[in-house]
Amino acid sequence: MIKRDISTELIQASTEYPVVTIFGPRQSGKTTLIQMTFPSKPYFSMEDPDIRLAAETDPRGFLSQMPNGGIIDEIQRTPQLLSYIQGIVDENQQPGFFILSGSHQPELHQAISQSLAGRTAILTLYPFSMNEINHYQAKWDPFELMVIGFYPRIHDRGLKPTRFFNGYFQTYIERDVRSLINIKDLNQFQKFMRLLAGRIGQLINYTSLSNDIGVSSTTIKNWISVLKASYVIYELPPYYENIRKRLVKSSKIYFTDIGLAAYLLDIRSASQLMRDPLRGGLYENLIILEFVKSETNKGIQPHFYFYRDSHGNEVDLLISKGNKLTLIEIKSSETFNIDFLKGVLHFKKIMPNRFSKGLVIYNGKHSLDVKGIEIKNPFIDQDFWFKVE
Repeated sequence: MIKRDISTELIQASTEYPVVTIFGPRQSGKTTLIQMTFPSKPYFSMEDPDIRLAAETDPRGFLSQMPNGGIIDEIQRTPQLLSYIQGIVDENQQPGFFILSGSHQPELHQAISQSLAGRTAILTLYPFSMNEINHYQAKWDPFELMVIGFYPRIHDRGLKPTRFFNGYFQTYIERDVRSLINIKDLNQFQKFMRLLAGRIGQLINYTSLSNDIGVSSTTIKNWISVLKASYVIYELPPYYENIRKRLVKSSKIYFTDIGLAAYLLDIRSASQLMRDPLRGGLYENLIILEFVKSETNKGIQPHFYFYRDSHGNEVDLLISKGNKLTLIEIKSSETFNIDFLKGVLHFKKIMPNRFSKGLVIYNGKHSLDVKGIEIKNPFIDQDFWFKVE
């Protein structure tokens, strides 16, 4: 397993806080990361029924096995341990005493914020980033990569993506979703997941999804909340400021791993994806999640938005840094078109004081500068993700 980009932030956090908590989707590499980073700490997984029973039956006795701290994996299985951990770290005040990981459940976030407020650093680990995946292959075709996805196990073990995602999808539904919400008809939820993948980069329309699946809008909202809490999807909100003639209020949805989205859409090859009408949305998903990972791997909570007004002006991604905004338009085309600049230039005109820089990401061969806007292909510029702030 390669060294993860987030490792530096994880080590630094462990010198500043008595507890470090790592969230993220299943199979993103949390267990491997914390064991590689803290090899001398005793490791306990709450997935093991015997260990979980011991922790539930006698929390104090269980934690006494870690006089110098330790790693507790899948802590969402035993949230009652958090109050006892609070007492221990308040007493000894030692940095990096406990390392916790969790995969899902909104209640876990609430429990940690209550019991460990001010005592824990919270990091999020997604599947591999572009920088990490380049250790396996020097150059990638973006459409090939969108079919394969970024889950570490696929690349570490050379697994067939279709087989991996089939197992991942079934396990996730049977195990995680059913533990969070009462799903009466699994087929309906599977249909919902596939429809959601087909609406990547579009505004969430709860009524439309409700009508297509045959459940209430409230149910759709609950299902989306569970997918967000499980780090299966990422919600991109619209940019809000007191601008006239504005604005949409619905968010957009992207998958945290593009390979899962392609699997749900029955896309099995790069050539198939290139012909698919959804290629633009999937490419947009790929790029936006790379920006997300570039922030979370530095321990930063992303402040990302999109912009759209009633006149059709739109920018795919706004990155907020202080009171300045970087505007990014994303196109899967190999040929640059001047229309790509429309939304970015419009925003620059109406809000010049907030505008920091503009960028168009496309799939062409040339880096350009048009009207002060950079045009880049990150799959040709290998250092792209290190340069973008």
